[in-house]
Amino acid sequence: MHVRATVTTLAAAAALLTSAATTAAATEPLSGPHIAAHFSLAASQQPENITVDRTGSAYLTYSFARQIVRITPSGHTQVLATLPAPAKASTPNLGRAFVGGIARADDGTLYVTYATGTADLTGVWAVRPGGRPHRIAALPADGLPNGLALDEPTQNLYVTDSVHGVIYRLPAQGGEATVWARGEELEPSTFAGANGLKLHNGAVWATNLDKGTVLRIPVTARGTAATIQVRATGMPSIDDFAFTGRGDTLLAARDDNQVDLVRPNGTHTPVLTAADGLRTPTSVAVHNHTVYVPSAAYLTNEDPNLLVAHLDR
Repeated sequence: MHVRATVTTLAAAAALLTSAATTAAATEPLSGPHIAAHFSLAASQQPENITVDRTGSAYLTYSFARQIVRITPSGHTQVLATLPAPAKASTPNLGRAFVGGIARADDGTLYVTYATGTADLTGVWAVRPGGRPHRIAALPADGLPNGLALDEPTQNLYVTDSVHGVIYRLPAQGGEATVWARGEELEPSTFAGANGLKLHNGAVWATNLDKGTVLRIPVTARGTAATIQVRATGMPSIDDFAFTGRGDTLLAARDDNQVDLVRPNGTHTPVLTAADGLRTPTSVAVHNHTVYVPSAAYLTNEDPNLLVAHLDR
């Protein structure tokens, strides 16, 4: 099924980014922020996570609609898969079935995390091009699998659990998930701990929502987790993030309607705010010179959307 984005296409939005005139509040190194697509809150189209392919097509998870969608550069939205509903969801912290992180393999296979509070559905799911979603690994039903990252060279997937405060690793072809990293830095203090997740420069990076931190965990030569390093602090409600390039500078989404630029020395400043259209932003993707930020409207209860901005490097 195809549904046209309701306001403007990604291509049109990209063209608008070239305009110097803007009333938005974006600051360097971002410019020209614009809402590329608005979603339906009534239909539970609340984008939780994002990945972007080489063509600029964005792949999103709609957390509570249990869907995976693709938005092409021309602005068409296609529902690729809907995950099966549990007989009775009892997802920790949420109460509802929740599709979280998303990762895309070079062959087009999409991987997502799914939490339902039930043993038959909670885990990591895969959707091959033209195929149906199927679970490739079970995860504890009393946890909240959330962030997801794929290591193509080793064909391993990494998953954060926001309730148990650990990072799992499992083979991308499917199999048993094992705890790869644990520690106080990953654990929740009130609601949710380990959240966003990326692989970058020989390390697994994660955020802790409750503690407002960015964490770096080097991967040893044996593939095990080295000591957890706290790389940035003081960012309450931090969600997922993306690196701006080969260095360690990153852009982090915060549930308090803010995206922060986080520098390698740990300092951080807001570069996008609610004035730009953020409505509980949940994640970030960077493709070439374009930044994509989905907003799920979890806290604002209005206007879930996809914002795009130009990245000056």
